[in-house]
Amino acid sequence: LVIATGRATVAPAAAIKRCNPATIVVQIQKPTIAPSRFDLVIAPAHDRLDGANVISTLGALHRVTPRRLEDAAETFRERFAALPRPLIGVLIGGANRQYRLTATTTARLGSQLAAAAKSSGGGLAMTPSRRTGADNLRVISAPLDGLTTDIWDGEGDNPYFGILALADTLIVTSDSVNMVTEACATGKPVHIFDLDGGSAKFRRFHAALREHGMTRPFTGTLESWSYTPPDDMARAAAAVRKLL
Repeated sequence: LVIATGRATVAPAAAIKRCNPATIVVQIQKPTIAPSRFDLVIAPAHDRLDGANVISTLGALHRVTPRRLEDAAETFRERFAALPRPLIGVLIGGANRQYRLTATTTARLGSQLAAAAKSSGGGLAMTPSRRTGADNLRVISAPLDGLTTDIWDGEGDNPYFGILALADTLIVTSDSVNMVTEACATGKPVHIFDLDGGSAKFRRFHAALREHGMTRPFTGTLESWSYTPPDDMARAAAAVRKLL
């Protein structure tokens, strides 16, 4: 069994299949060649890939499982114990090929986070990514002065999974399919903060999550709702087991 992911793996995975047809080859994400060259292709629905051996997922394949969340909750429970409830989890990305994190956007995010914390009486548990940048994080954090917050400074273990496990509600920037998918895997309300830019694929992805009732836009106010998390990981794993 060979499981490959990403464009750089397409050619070697296809070559393995060609040289040894008995090898089961699973390609994750949309390949640059016909899906029929593989035994199974698992790609997000926003890639618009069809085929008899294609499984379409709502978002990205991810690392969130009930066991991982339970373990993370135990690890980080004491860290977040002093924060008032509701605990507002904030996952911040940054600029990439499709999105920009501008000074105006970061200032707006900081102001809206402050408004959400003040109106709800909750505490903020926030983790930035490497793409956020120290300058942007300072701009975001400035309006939070005087509020009860826990902002990961890059030292020690990243509380990312602890935030997913312990937060009552989540705010996630729009630039990462992985972050948004993992947040939705918790079944908790996921508020999306839009960065500047985007692409047709990202727009299809975010529209699908809104249509499934998983996410709502974040404008400084917290909402409460429920939904059934997607079963993409279970479907993908079952398809691979069937091939075996």
